[in-house]
Amino acid sequence: MIASGLLPNNEPRIGTMTNNLLLLVGRILLSILFLVSGAGKFGAMGPALAGMFGQMGLPAPLLLAYLVGLCEIAGGLALVTGIQSRSASLLLAGWCVMTGIVVHRGVPVDLMKNLALAGGLLALATSSPGAFALNQFARKRARSVAAR
Repeated sequence: MIASGLLPNNEPRIGTMTNNLLLLVGRILLSILFLVSGAGKFGAMGPALAGMFGQMGLPAPLLLAYLVGLCEIAGGLALVTGIQSRSASLLLAGWCVMTGIVVHRGVPVDLMKNLALAGGLLALATSSPGAFALNQFARKRARSVAAR
């Protein structure tokens, strides 16, 4: 067993089928909040968030609300697809802690939810996204093309 979790050729260690399915389900479940919340920023939630940003004195509040929504959608898609999932997990974990402290500090259950999400995202960042990730399929395809 290699302590780094990588094979000698720096490929991530791919576990059993059960582990790969659990990683896929975990990535999907973690992404739901970001996909739904991000999409909501382009609907009724966008102007409401822009109002909050405006009260905080932030510039271009509606544009900022849309950018936040776009980042949440991009992060959620990265989790679902497994592409750049480590980077996305780390960024989204920081996002969860920050929004938990800034937005939800007065509501303990919401703050704990954000901190728990951050914990799950940090745990995901320590592993490969599993065999059911688009980056794994791309690596296999690149190897097969290179072998020709």
